[in-house]
Amino acid sequence: MPKVAVIIPVHCVEKYIAATVQSVLKQTFSDFELLIVDDQCPQRSVEICQQFSDPRIKVIHQRNRGLAGARNTGIRQAQGEYLAFLDGDDLWLPEKLAKHVEHLERSPEVGVSFSRSALINEAGEALGTYLMPQLQNITAASLFRVNPIGNGSAAVLRRQTLEAIRFQANLYGTPEDFYFDEQFRRAEDIECWLRIASLTDWQIEGLPEALTLYRVNSGGLSANLEQQLAAWQQVVEKVQSYAPDLAEQWGKLGTAYRLRYLARSAVRLQAGPMAVQFLHRSLRLDPRILWQEPRRTLRILAAAYLLWLLPQSLYNQLENSAAKIASTLQKRRILQEQSGQSA
Repeated sequence: MPKVAVIIPVHCVEKYIAATVQSVLKQTFSDFELLIVDDQCPQRSVEICQQFSDPRIKVIHQRNRGLAGARNTGIRQAQGEYLAFLDGDDLWLPEKLAKHVEHLERSPEVGVSFSRSALINEAGEALGTYLMPQLQNITAASLFRVNPIGNGSAAVLRRQTLEAIRFQANLYGTPEDFYFDEQFRRAEDIECWLRIASLTDWQIEGLPEALTLYRVNSGGLSANLEQQLAAWQQVVEKVQSYAPDLAEQWGKLGTAYRLRYLARSAVRLQAGPMAVQFLHRSLRLDPRILWQEPRRTLRILAAAYLLWLLPQSLYNQLENSAAKIASTLQKRRILQEQSGQSA
């Protein structure tokens, strides 16, 4: 029985899937099975996957059920003690699985181990920017402010953690076990992490290394910002059903933080007016974000207005200079925290 099950949902990722699969096969930790779930992909993505001859690969076909449905199918068929998820357009560094297995083995209280992520563009080139979330002491309340795991390719979970939130439903004519909620076509990750943090004793904890390469894809789900907001509101409604006090205390503030996150995403997509609009909505809804996290909020505010008001060429110069400074500071912090962890 393999130690780790790697689950890759595949749907319309023809340009990227070969590199994604190769990044798994190059892992220094080799005791894994690779489950590629074909979510009724109309492109050549699955044909590309089938060109790999590694015996650890298994391709599973299903009718389209979305990202959550493809992950659930992979979980049901997985044999591994640990389960790792990788989206079909993202990449892992070769040490990714080894670091997470070591983390979970030495931390029996941790149910979800995640890494930091480095951003890459559609061509796979490093953008020099990292996701720098809180790594420890993550609670349901902190998940309302921000999703520290950041994307669907950063987490490795114990099987017991997912079993603790398993539920049964009959969505397709047969009763099945569910882990991710297939009623969600977006925000299925944060919905799952909130259930783990609210309903179980398993801890969510991060590693300082940037072991995941997260692709900023303007044509992907990340571009549908209003739909992301609607999905977040769906998450809050679901929390209301099983933890009403939590939703009452953190729902409004959490939505303000989500609007700020969408403003930052709009800046990355070079959509200045949209970024300003999201940030204004955030501050009107709950201005506490301004004094709870003043530096980050004002930084996003400045970026949104500069993007909106300045000529594109001038903004790009300023953005490149700021990105170089931020990248240097982030790299230094990552190295310092790695040194502290290994000391």
